[in-house]
Amino acid sequence: MTLDTNLTHVSDANEWQKIISENENVMICCGRMGPMCIPVYGVMEDLESEYSHVKFADMLFDSPEAHVIRNAPEARGFMGLPFVMYYKNGKVVKAVSSIQSEEQVRAALDESFGS
Repeated sequence: MTLDTNLTHVSDANEWQKIISENENVMICCGRMGPMCIPVYGVMEDLESEYSHVKFADMLFDSPEAHVIRNAPEARGFMGLPFVMYYKNGKVVKAVSSIQSEEQVRAALDESFGS
């Protein structure tokens, strides 16, 4: 099962590893098709062309393979979906959870990867 978005879908831990190792800047939104997650996917879809130096992807939170994000030390203490991870050169540089506005996502992208 994949999420109903126009983003790149990460279906397993091998794909996750490949994406974060082959792309310098990566934003992965790990969630469901729920009210807190859908707005974040929409923002990511809207910003994808503007932030061409960033790889945008999603991952289904309920997949057993999503343990790579759910169990990341940076996600400890997260309460709300989605879990959003920002990777630079394969390392987590920022992690946030819960609904995010376009302004919040832009700020995180600019802080993590430059504009």
